[in-house]
Amino acid sequence: MNFEETLSGKLKADGLLTEIQQQKISESSRNKLFSLNFELRTLLYCGILLATTGFGILVYKNIDTIGHSVVIGLIALLCAGCFVYCFRKRSPYSNLKVESPNAFFDYILLAGCLLFLTLEGYLQFQYNVFGNRFGLATIIPAILFFALAYFFDHKGVLSMAITALCAWIGITVTPLDLLSHNDFSGVHFIYSALAVGIIFMAVSYISNVRDIKKHFSFTYLNFGANMMFIAALSGMFTMGYGLIYFLILAALVYYFIRYARKENSFYFLLIAVIYGYIGFTYQLFYLLDKSGLTIIFTYIGFLYFVVSCVFIIRFLKNHKKFLHSDDHIQ
Repeated sequence: MNFEETLSGKLKADGLLTEIQQQKISESSRNKLFSLNFELRTLLYCGILLATTGFGILVYKNIDTIGHSVVIGLIALLCAGCFVYCFRKRSPYSNLKVESPNAFFDYILLAGCLLFLTLEGYLQFQYNVFGNRFGLATIIPAILFFALAYFFDHKGVLSMAITALCAWIGITVTPLDLLSHNDFSGVHFIYSALAVGIIFMAVSYISNVRDIKKHFSFTYLNFGANMMFIAALSGMFTMGYGLIYFLILAALVYYFIRYARKENSFYFLLIAVIYGYIGFTYQLFYLLDKSGLTIIFTYIGFLYFVVSCVFIIRFLKNHKKFLHSDDHIQ
């Protein structure tokens, strides 16, 4: 029995509803429509990903019989078709949130972007069109996807644009280390991640204040927060000035906990607690290890993990009290 039926039964028992009225409320509650919007959108996104993946596998297995020119032409045609459809069906641009003109619009745009990446990767692999200018291969889709994300109001494409931009910054900073050593823990990467994270936070703030695609602000802040947290942890783990990066991490934890309370956001509270716990635990055990007290170190380690895990679980379970709200949590 759901809430409506329980309430109507209580009102009937108190004499505030007649038998007929109570039956109508119960029937209406039982026949209430159930939204499948999330399930259908998930299936459509999965369908786009599976379709583009299947297309790539089909091309790979039949490349000798199809021919490179035919494959490139087919991919380019499909990509262009997706973009042309989106341009024809688009709604007028607005700084506010713009609803999609139909149910398939977002997925066709996403398919066009994925096909563009496939086309670019194919051209580079087969004909080496970019040569050793790998940064060019990532900045082109980044610029294109940013323009498409704002023009068509698509968060998924915005995430792809941010990812491409981060890849371009990483390749530009240390291309030789990336290719030869696959080293993502160098000082240049850490500094770049911190700088880009700050930029994304600034863009998120400007989006909110100026009301320019305000609903994009969470995406920017999400990427920026995770990049800065990971950079701070990477600095603690790999660089010689661990205490400095620990202080940076502590400042980030403080800021995002305050932000979580201000915006009533459980998500940012969660990531601040998790990243902060990892950093604090590492710093604690690092100091204990340097002390040379092996036996005490072992006992303190066991006790610490038991107590800290219980505390964090209880804290997260009672997060509404900390956020001072019983309203909708982000």
